[in-house]
Amino acid sequence: MKMYLISDNIDTLTGMRLAGIEGSVVHKREELKEILEHVMNQKEIGIVLLTEKFGRDYPDLINQIKLTYKLPLVIEIPDRHGTGRKPDFITSYVNEAIGLKL
Repeated sequence: MKMYLISDNIDTLTGMRLAGIEGSVVHKREELKEILEHVMNQKEIGIVLLTEKFGRDYPDLINQIKLTYKLPLVIEIPDRHGTGRKPDFITSYVNEAIGLKL
């Protein structure tokens, strides 16, 4: 199975291409929707990597894709500027999920 990157900047795509991962650079919602629909129907792609910016800017679109398709797995990754998440996001996520403070 292959991985595919959908990025908002060329630098992230260049770095991933050095690791052997193909991808696309998109900037608008319609471009993102179109490429996601195309990639999600490719049988050889097992993981779709998205830069975190898309998750922040278009959460409804990303969540709909995650709920609609079982495969490929959709993962949000930091871009060249680093992560937009707070330092304790994993602890916060677990606290929210189980309802306990760790």
